[in-house]
Amino acid sequence: MKNILIILTLSIPLILSACQNDCGSDCSENSQTTFTVLKSDAPRDTTPDASAATIDAYVAANTDFATNLYQELINTADGNVFFSPHSINVALMMTYAGARGDTAAQFADLLRFDPADGAIHDTLNALDLHLSGLGSGDPDEFRLSVVNATWGQDGFSFEDAFLDILATSYGAGLNILDFLTDPEASRVVINDWVEDQTEGRIEDLLPEGSVTSDTRLVLTNAIYFKADWEYQFSDQMTHDADFTRLDGTVVTAEMMGQDEIEVPYFANAEFQMVELPYKGLDTSMVILLPADGQFDAVESELAAAFINGFIDQMTLQSVMVQLPKFSFTFDVSLKAPLMAIGLADAFDPALADLTGMNPTANLYIQDVVHKAFVAVDEDGTEAAAATGVIVGDTSVPMNIVTANRPFFFFIRDRVHGTILFFGRVLDPTV
Repeated sequence: MKNILIILTLSIPLILSACQNDCGSDCSENSQTTFTVLKSDAPRDTTPDASAATIDAYVAANTDFATNLYQELINTADGNVFFSPHSINVALMMTYAGARGDTAAQFADLLRFDPADGAIHDTLNALDLHLSGLGSGDPDEFRLSVVNATWGQDGFSFEDAFLDILATSYGAGLNILDFLTDPEASRVVINDWVEDQTEGRIEDLLPEGSVTSDTRLVLTNAIYFKADWEYQFSDQMTHDADFTRLDGTVVTAEMMGQDEIEVPYFANAEFQMVELPYKGLDTSMVILLPADGQFDAVESELAAAFINGFIDQMTLQSVMVQLPKFSFTFDVSLKAPLMAIGLADAFDPALADLTGMNPTANLYIQDVVHKAFVAVDEDGTEAAAATGVIVGDTSVPMNIVTANRPFFFFIRDRVHGTILFFGRVLDPTV
């Protein structure tokens, strides 16, 4: 079986600036091997009031945010990059629910929505409910799940309105831990939960020292995605091939081959773009392959208008695709990139206003920790690699996409255009 396996977890620890015991007499011993859940009585709103046009506008804004963030990430990342704009957006929107004043305004500006929009959480809820219904209906062919959870200090008071939003729009309860007296054990509990939600793919999301006795809240979002190709790669066409990196050096990659298929395609002098659907046809991977010598120019152009504009220009054409197997983990702190694109006050103990979570505590965001894993592979690839032969019928015009050099890829919802995952591959062998 040929499949794409993509796993991402995101965590945002929110930490008090002063080391103080704010639990009072409510602090209690906690083995930290289990946790209790303090959740709003309000149920998840399964019929939020949000039109398709409203969701489309939200998705367009998130694509703008995604490309802005990507341009910051590549300033410090010199290799493969992989992240989930949607997951980051969800986690930041949960945080925004507790922001006020200038801090809230910066969240709105960063995520490109009108702060006067009182229904913004309903819109995101509607989008997530839409995403949960995608796929072929067969869990062996397609799985997409989005899970939210928050982790709060035992005895620390959180505003009811904040907890209500988390419950109704994000389905998130507040899991109670004792950061104050046992921060390390609390960190392990959260990491174990993340590992469980991602079927063991993500371990130790929160590194040692990231959770301290000053921690009062950690918000987590996890996305798990696994899907079979609609048009599967053939084991018999897999072969070893040269992959030329940006510096001109060559590595040997396991190149998967695909027979001629009819899929959306676009090409100009700068790049080729092809869309490979997954089972159910609701989601796809878009491959953006720059022409030789054009990688830097195309990367500098990556923006919402660029991506959406050329996706709209794709038409069904005959295409033969060659794509390397690749698998890698991307682990990064998003604090500096988010500050660079406008979210400054939330990380500043003197300026952060998160009083919507607790009106008297000096809460601020200490860090945003992002870790992602992606694997594009097929069963039996090693056995077929040495003997694979590519055979094509050239009796009719055909477009050939050979990803034997650095490329970009997007995993997207084809209904609203949500970019679930965004990445670049500079070297498929690392």
